[in-house]
Amino acid sequence: MKIVYWALGLIVVIIVAVYLMSYLGQVNFNQTVKEDVNNVLTDIDEGEVEKVQETDLENLPDSVASWLRFSGVIGKEKIKTVRLKQTGLMKTKPEQSGMETTAEQYFNTKAPAFVWKARVNMMPGLYFAGEDKYYDGKGKMSIKVLSLFPVVDATGAEMDQGTLTRYLGEIIWFPTAALSDYIKWEVIDKNTAQATMNYKGTEASAVFNFAESGKVKSFQCERYYNGPDGYSLENYYAPVWAYKEFAGIKIPTKAKAIWRLDSGDFEYYDMEITDVEYNISEMY
Repeated sequence: MKIVYWALGLIVVIIVAVYLMSYLGQVNFNQTVKEDVNNVLTDIDEGEVEKVQETDLENLPDSVASWLRFSGVIGKEKIKTVRLKQTGLMKTKPEQSGMETTAEQYFNTKAPAFVWKARVNMMPGLYFAGEDKYYDGKGKMSIKVLSLFPVVDATGAEMDQGTLTRYLGEIIWFPTAALSDYIKWEVIDKNTAQATMNYKGTEASAVFNFAESGKVKSFQCERYYNGPDGYSLENYYAPVWAYKEFAGIKIPTKAKAIWRLDSGDFEYYDMEITDVEYNISEMY
């Protein structure tokens, strides 16, 4: 009986120790993210107010100009910073069930950058914390189980390209960024346009597809995928829908992130935007 009590006591001690370690890991993780967000949101002149004019759309493809008009940006202040919240289901492998995910994301559009902070619930009592970052032209992904044990710490040219293309695709949530000098647009056809973004030595292109109404329908590009055999350049596709209005600007609030691999489509993230705020240079 003493052995049983000793074993139970040891289990309790281990559980408490893991909980305390996880709590401290979460505090440290949150502090790192806070510092990264502060870096992304710094050097914004909040006193500068520049509004979008119809003449700003003159040199854009017709489909892109229609999208911006539909979004309601004409006469609105240009978006310098963004903060948003999202929920979703995430997979790390095609055969998995989706894991409940909550996330916050922060953008700077003047010097293009973002920080995405997520918590993914793997099972009751077990989660991983993730940060995806694009800052000063460099990308980084960090994933820690229980905010403590590192399982991914990725940097390099592939991450730089991947996070740049992520930023480019996500301008659908802050449409005035389509007018930025670092993005060039080309007509493909009546409802399709290609955007090329060049920043800090990395360049990538993506194709946006639009409805006749002006709504953006999808985003697709070639992006580096980190698979079992390392990085490979793969087709990435994101359909978007369910438009809502935030601060007078209409944006899609639902999207899927899909890798179109040789082995078949891998739908790794099904997400919904739940809140968006513009030109606020601080964390939630």
